[in-house]
Amino acid sequence: MKKTFLFLATGFEETEAVATIDLLLRGGIEVVTVSITGNNLVEGAHGIVVKADKLFEEVDFNEGIMLVLPGGMPGASNLNAHENLKKHLLEYVEKGKYVAAICAAPLVLGELGILKGKKATCYPGYESTLKGAIVSEDNVVQDGKIITGKGPGFVFDFGLKIITVLQGQTKSDEVSKGLLLI
Repeated sequence: MKKTFLFLATGFEETEAVATIDLLLRGGIEVVTVSITGNNLVEGAHGIVVKADKLFEEVDFNEGIMLVLPGGMPGASNLNAHENLKKHLLEYVEKGKYVAAICAAPLVLGELGILKGKKATCYPGYESTLKGAIVSEDNVVQDGKIITGKGPGFVFDFGLKIITVLQGQTKSDEVSKGLLLI
């Protein structure tokens, strides 16, 4: 099974995290939720507490094929402040693995220079954080091995894009049909 790591920081956008997890699991993709807070219980932007599978320090990132960053504030800023997470994002890009970020979280990729010359999208008002990117108004954008999404209203599109990339269009369509999206 293909393993992805989805990161939880204090103030993460609950819809983006939980819906993405649910979609990927339906698509046959293993999801490991990772807390960057030092505690397995992480509080989202709207007070919902989610229990992460692992603490950051417990993860062997060599096992994964994708790193996923949900947005939300101050969640995205907290992700951006985590130096070891940023190190692994750069390593994934260098190794040709996938990274995905939605809402405000693409700012982490922008700060690292990962988006330079790449098409990307984000939550309206955060475009200036996509340093060097070709900013798109599309709801979800894939440029090579980087996937970005605009925000919580497009989390289904975001999750389905990840399924399409990792498992193929047929599996994505199967999940869409099961969710009554098509």
